[in-house]
Amino acid sequence: MKPVKVTLIEGDGIGKEVSHSARRVLEATGFPLSFEVFEAGKGTLERTGELIPAALIDSLKRTRLALKGPLTTPVGEGFASVNVALRRQFDLYANIRPIRNPEGTIDLVVFRENTEGLYGGGERILSPDRVEAVKLVTRQASKRILVKAFEAAEARGGSKVTVVHKANILKASDGLFLRIARETAAEYGLPLEEMIVDNMAMQMVMRPGDFGVIVTMNLYGDILSDLGAGLVGGLGLIPSGNIGDEMAIFEAVHGSAPDIAGQGIANPVAMVRSGALLLRHVKAFEAAKALEEAVDRVLRDRRVRTPDLGGDSTTLAMEKAIIEAMKEGLNSEEPSISESVDGACGNDQPDQSGVL
Repeated sequence: MKPVKVTLIEGDGIGKEVSHSARRVLEATGFPLSFEVFEAGKGTLERTGELIPAALIDSLKRTRLALKGPLTTPVGEGFASVNVALRRQFDLYANIRPIRNPEGTIDLVVFRENTEGLYGGGERILSPDRVEAVKLVTRQASKRILVKAFEAAEARGGSKVTVVHKANILKASDGLFLRIARETAAEYGLPLEEMIVDNMAMQMVMRPGDFGVIVTMNLYGDILSDLGAGLVGGLGLIPSGNIGDEMAIFEAVHGSAPDIAGQGIANPVAMVRSGALLLRHVKAFEAAKALEEAVDRVLRDRRVRTPDLGGDSTTLAMEKAIIEAMKEGLNSEEPSISESVDGACGNDQPDQSGVL
């Protein structure tokens, strides 16, 4: 089989450590991947004068598939977030974050519209003491993220979709998103649960096991996906995918943690799990499942835990434990990873070039 080409963006701070770890775990699955390695972010800007090197953009256009470590954006006017810049340039409109604990009692996925809302409408300074933020909501952007969510619900066997909004107050903008959600639910014939965002935050804490597929707008999704991460151990465990019609970038959602960079104690699990989402995207389901179940097994075992999880293990120790767990395999009686993200991460794609 011809290797699937992947652009690997190493990241800043702990980025190189966790991205290299994830690469070695992915290679240990046996699925053929070929990596084109690049740097970006603050450190790259200081060395080369380019925040996002032109060669990296060229690679993304070729592979249309990337695994990205955490990046630092310089503070100050004129520097846009690297993450936001890549999402906008390649129209990566669906942010997908599976939230799952190793025991499987929490197993949900947040679908966040990635291109508009308060993040996409822009701000205006009306005076030194008055500013205005525009919340942009369109039918096109709303529909396509809702379709992704309902596709994932179908992959889960026809589960409900929970749409999160604030249409009781924002009747025009959130009202439009909610109306399109109702239309889409009718098209798919699936149950729709409507939840106001502040209530949703409380319900996720009180009864997280009641939720499966959650879909919402940009700002709400940003907040709720981090809340979900807190329910299962933190951002060091949570993968993410940014999906468009022609490209997909998978990344850990935690920061670059410069305070521990170079110490070899960063948790690689979020990057490893993001690599598993990448494997699902290219239809390498067996390899993805083996990797995901190996991570679950290591986390349940609790003997190898990095400092963020209350242990004293190194990045390398966690990496080796995951690889060893893959080699040993899992007992068929143990719970397997949810298939809920297959519909979100490209199970219909014919090859790496047919993203979703």
